[in-house]
This record gives sequence, structure tokens and C-alpha cells, in this order.
Amino acid sequence: MGLFRRSWRGRGRLAGCGVAALVVIGIAVVWTLHRAEPAPPGGSGTARVDRGEVVTAVATTGSLEPAQTRTLGFAADGTVTAVNVRPGDQVKTGQVLAEIDATDAKERVDDRRQSLDDAEEALTDAQEAADGGTAACPVAAPRIGQVGAVALVAAGGATPPPASTPSPSPSGQPSPSPSPTRSTRPPAGQPTASQPPRSGGGQAPGSGQAPGAQVPGGGRGAECSGQRAGDPVLAAQQRVTSAEVALAEAEDQLAGTKIRAPIGGKVLTVAGAVGADVGTGSTFVTLADVVGMQVAADVPEAYAGRLTIGQSATVTLANRPGEEFAARVVRVDPVGAADGDLVRYGVVLAFEEVPAELLVGQSANVRVRTGEVAGVVRVPSTAVRGDATVVVRTGAGDQVRAVGVGLRGDRYTEIKTGLVEGDEVVTAGVEGSPS
Repeated sequence: MGLFRRSWRGRGRLAGCGVAALVVIGIAVVWTLHRAEPAPPGGSGTARVDRGEVVTAVATTGSLEPAQTRTLGFAADGTVTAVNVRPGDQVKTGQVLAEIDATDAKERVDDRRQSLDDAEEALTDAQEAADGGTAACPVAAPRIGQVGAVALVAAGGATPPPASTPSPSPSGQPSPSPSPTRSTRPPAGQPTASQPPRSGGGQAPGSGQAPGAQVPGGGRGAECSGQRAGDPVLAAQQRVTSAEVALAEAEDQLAGTKIRAPIGGKVLTVAGAVGADVGTGSTFVTLADVVGMQVAADVPEAYAGRLTIGQSATVTLANRPGEEFAARVVRVDPVGAADGDLVRYGVVLAFEEVPAELLVGQSANVRVRTGEVAGVVRVPSTAVRGDATVVVRTGAGDQVRAVGVGLRGDRYTEIKTGLVEGDEVVTAGVEGSPS
């Protein structure tokens, strides 16, 4: 009987130990499962309401390009005789970049200059001839009757009465007009009272020509008449003007046998080598002003209306992580370009201070500020629901509260009413919150 009791006690102890072990294992399993369980949706992230800046921005990508690019060529046809630069070289304003054979261009300039000298000499001769001819030309020729009367008075004869005045009769009555009678002409060589003697074989005064005057149609009279019909001075002046224009064109072509840098910058391309034949106007060198490097980007039409000239922006470059460069919008294209189903608008930004050692064409990330307010009550944008409510955490539990929303920024949203500084709002996993 004693043996049986001892055996039962031993089995009871073993059973108790097993139960205790099972309890310990169960507690451990429950604790482990509870620890690994994830936090429920609508989690416990919170933030304090504060005052600060709220900013809206448009983000996009672009590439670096020069502020201005020049394509340069020769002003004449020819063979390249010198190429003084290669892509990547930095050049100064006025530096000679390339040349072609200038032999023909120089000969053309010499010919045009000789033509101008000849035209100027002809103009001088025409002006001298015009000055001498003007003094010998009469200002106004007298009428024939006036010349005859002057000649009779000079010869001592009486001035005949007017042909239209009849002589009165003795009775005081007008006498009939006498019948015309044949005039008696004196023998040749004998003068009459109305015809003074000829001297020196000259024209008679009654002929209507002043002494010393030339007969129309020949001599000095013909020269004066020619000057009135066509001005030789004007024709000579026109010839000089044409020669000056031709010489200027030839000199431009001679200057165009050399390509000079119109701006300082970096050579991007060179299209030929020594010995190559080039034509007028073809691009031979491309030059870029890398000092005024800009960022060219584009934005979707949904955001293009937010962009205006003068807005501030930041630019980050792939080869300079962690650095931000201030920039400003300097151009917004008024016309969009189709990009698949989207329409995009181009925008150009200029650096406030251009960084050194920029690469033409390298990529850039752009963030343009389109709106901003400072010193306002704000909450993280993830705390604001789509229906303009927030979840406020209080000692009595979470409360949904309607708020007045101002500027909605990328990180923060302005709160006009419904919250005060110091309130605690739920931010993580809020249902309906904007992403």
C-alpha cells in the first residue's frame, strides 16, 4: 500500500510539470504571434500643427543648352587652307577659326576699286564741263522784234511807226487804205535808210539774232540744249554709286574668306578639313555661348498654365548629387507640341549664377515654384483628406474635424480654420489622403 502511494505521487509530480511546461509554451507562442502582427491600417503616424511656408511646384526634367548658338560659314566659294580650331575648344570674340583661298576675292576687289576710280574721274570731268558750259549759255534769248529795233537805233535810223497806225488825211477824214504796191529793192550792196550796211559779213540786225549769238542747231546753243535734255553729271554720279556698291560687295566677300568668332564660346562642331571645297553659306563651324547656359524642359498642358516668366526654380544635375542651383523661368512657349496623347509646352530657365564646367546636353531635374505663402498654419499634406477633413488625436480619442484649406502644397497644406498650433493630427495611412 505504501509503495502504491509513492508511485502515484511520482506520477502526479510528472503530470504537474507537464502542465506547467505546456502553459509556458502557450504563453511564449501567444507573445511571439502578437509581436509579429503588423499595425492596423490607418496607423499611428502623427504630426503637430505649426506655422511655416507652404509651396506649390511643378517638377519636370530637361537638358542643358547654350543661351545662343551660331552656325558660321564662308561668304565665298573656295578651298579650305586653314582650320584653326576643333570641337571643344574655347575661343574669343574675333578669333579666326578657318580660312579659304582668297586669291580670286582679292582680284575681284582690285577690279572693283579700279572701276570706282574710273567712275570718279568721269564724274570730275562732267562737273568741270558743266561749270564751263553754264557761263556761256544765255539766260534768256531776246525776241526778234526787240533785236531789230535795237539795231536800227544803233545805226542812226528812225524807228518806223507801227504798221497798224494809218496816216491822217488833210481834211481830217481818214483816208482809205492805200493799195499795196511793189517795193523797190535797192541794188545789192547798197544800204537803205531802213537797212544799215553790213559789217564784217555778219548777220543783219533785222534777222532776229543778237550779234555774237550762235545759230540754233549748232555751236554753243546746241551744247546748252544737250545739257537740258540729259544731265551728264547725274549719269556720272550714278556710275560712281554703282561702283561703290560693287566694291563693298567684293570687300565683304574677301572678308568672308575667313571665319571669325562673333562671340566668345565653345566650338561644338567643325564640318571640314584643309583641302576641302566649300560653298557660300554652308555651315562650317558651330559655336555656342556656354557662359550663358540654360535649361530647356517641357511640362504637360495640365501644369503649363501655372508657369509664368520670372518664377523661381531649382535645378539639380545628375553629375552633382546633393547640389541645388537657383534658376528663373525666362520663356514659356505659347504653342504646345503633341507627345503621343499628351500636349507638352516648352519652358526655358536661366541660372541665377551659372555653375562652372557644365556639359552641353546633360540632363537636369527642374522644380519650378508656382505658388507660395509664408507664416501660415499648416499640416502635412498627407493629413488632409479629400473631403477637407483631418483626424485630430485628443485625450478622449481620435476625432474627425472639418478644416478650411488654403494653398495645397507638395509637402504641406495651409489650414485657414479648424486647427490651431499644437494640435496633433494623424498623417500615416489616412484614408482618402492625397498621395
